[in-house]
Amino acid sequence: MPITDVDLAHLRRCADLAEEALRDGDEPFGSLLVHRGDVVFEDRNRVKDGDATQHPEFAIARWAVGRLSPRERAEATVYTSGEHCPMCSAAHGWVGLGRIVYAASSAQLVDWLAEWGVDPAPVAPLPITDVVPDAVVDGPAEELADRMRELHRGRFR
Repeated sequence: MPITDVDLAHLRRCADLAEEALRDGDEPFGSLLVHRGDVVFEDRNRVKDGDATQHPEFAIARWAVGRLSPRERAEATVYTSGEHCPMCSAAHGWVGLGRIVYAASSAQLVDWLAEWGVDPAPVAPLPITDVVPDAVVDGPAEELADRMRELHRGRFR
């Protein structure tokens, strides 16, 4: 499915959350959950204190499983500034969330980090569908590539 103007509006909010995380000294990632047209949950990365599981996509999965029925989770859309890592992809699959739309791909981030001489992450950057084969995934959003690149570059300045 192509990324729509509504999708882009949600992805811009994710980028805003990523920028908020960066200003707070964290990695620039932000995500939100939309159900029936309403944003029902949003969060940003919170790993700066040493808990590498505090990704917003993982927080969405935990929040959704406690508040939405399986059917509602399947109807919901996760928007995120960056493609899920394998941990977050697995959480998404295990709780049965619906479509995922991301601004920047893991492959883009890997390329940017290599360009800047940054060591790779300790976890392989697998595409979401390598972890959750039936996931409905759309991204990256080329309209936001420059903004996402600059946010990530800001982390290493």
